[in-house]
Amino acid sequence: MSHGFDLNSPLVCEGIIGDGCGGGRIFFIEDETLFAYEPLSKTKKELLKGLTDIVAISKKGCIITLNFEDDVRLFDLSSLQS
Repeated sequence: MSHGFDLNSPLVCEGIIGDGCGGGRIFFIEDETLFAYEPLSKTKKELLKGLTDIVAISKKGCIITLNFEDDVRLFDLSSLQS
């Protein structure tokens, strides 16, 4: 667990420092919403709402991959758009 987050959960992923956008932050789904948690300030920022039927998230570079029961969407952290 890191900062109270279960990094083994499919609805939590960590931004690796140096891999692009969001390094050092933790990205997670809570109440059908994607959040970014900033460990230094201990604050969370809402990124995207309405994520029903989501089963997993992952991050590579500036892209968060959102896996749904029947679809896959990409969320670009550099533009904050999917």
